[in-house]
Amino acid sequence: MTMTIPSLDPQSLIVILTGAGISKESGLDTFRCAGGIWAQYDLEDVATPQGFLRNPQLVHGFYNGRRAGLLDKEIQPNAAHKALAHLEQAWPGGVLLVTQNIDDLHERGGSQNIIHMHGELLKIRCEHCHTITEWREDLGLETVCGACQRKGGMRPHVVWFGEMPLQMAEIGEALQKCGLFLSIGTSGHVYPAAGFVSDVQQRGHGHCIEMNLEPTAGQSLFDDHIYGLASEVVPDFVQKLLATLPQACA
Repeated sequence: MTMTIPSLDPQSLIVILTGAGISKESGLDTFRCAGGIWAQYDLEDVATPQGFLRNPQLVHGFYNGRRAGLLDKEIQPNAAHKALAHLEQAWPGGVLLVTQNIDDLHERGGSQNIIHMHGELLKIRCEHCHTITEWREDLGLETVCGACQRKGGMRPHVVWFGEMPLQMAEIGEALQKCGLFLSIGTSGHVYPAAGFVSDVQQRGHGHCIEMNLEPTAGQSLFDDHIYGLASEVVPDFVQKLLATLPQACA
């Protein structure tokens, strides 16, 4: 497929939405593909506030396993993560990376301006005092909050089904003014993220590109489409986009 490179003002903000597809190439399990996480677990049991109330030990065990998996030395950022970090560093108008992923591969790949709208696996939150703490160990009912010294209230800092995604006001503001919106490796089924492309298109300006292994349910809403492995198409796109910059900016 011929790659379309939009004509973009170098001072335009770029907003990038990433999903599980970009992390799958680093070896992390996805949720919705055949054999994915939701084929192995009932989301009502491990990814809802109600499930946590019913069986917190089950939920802690689920996320302890995922946390340990993320910290496996074999799990490393791939070429797509690194290319997006390079784009952030080089693009004059700024780049906001909004990820649905709860892993830290974007950070490890070098990106800094990141919103984890669904939370972060390597952080925990106290439901007593709401303190958020970096965390790399197993978590359980016996874990004591380092801030309020109470136990029994610690939970993964992850947005569960039925809870509001994080920093939505900041995301909405960025979508209102961005010149380019990229959707990379996301199924297009989970809202509100699936509606971001509509938010941009309703303004009447802002170029929208879908990058995915295959077309999504919302593919008709995008101006352009690039299909293939993220680790291949993202670095190629970034290189060609940066090549459009005036020499003084590059």
